Amino acid sequence: MKIALTSVFVDDQQKAQDFYTGVLGLTTKHDVPLGEHRWLTVVSPEAPDGVELVLEPNEHPAATAFQEAMAADGIPVAVLSVEDVEAEHARLTGLGVAFTQPPTAMGPVVTAVLDDTCGNLVQLMAAAAPA
Repeated sequence: MKIALTSVFVDDQQKAQDFYTGVLGLTTKHDVPLGEHRWLTVVSPEAPDGVELVLEPNEHPAATAFQEAMAADGIPVAVLSVEDVEAEHARLTGLGVAFTQPPTAMGPVVTAVLDDTCGNLVQLMAAAAPA
């Protein structure tokens, strides 16, 4: 058994696709029109057959409430692994991305938390440099 898909609720699928691909550097895997919405997934270009992140419309009242509560409490809804959190923080800050937590050492990892512009907080994570 392995994880194939996971979802994040977004307030605008096109804005989310633009951010996750154009800013974060992920790649669109599926973009299938489904009436007013789309089956829209992104993947890491380093693992195109890996776990897909579904950019799911947040129109259901429970989804909207969940998304708003998580953001209000400062809780990331997804974690993206990177090689170097400090370098990604610098790159993304240069692109205008807002961070709610700068790179912070947390034991065996370094993390940072960014605003995805679509209603979510996303955590970046990398292994900490050996002491």
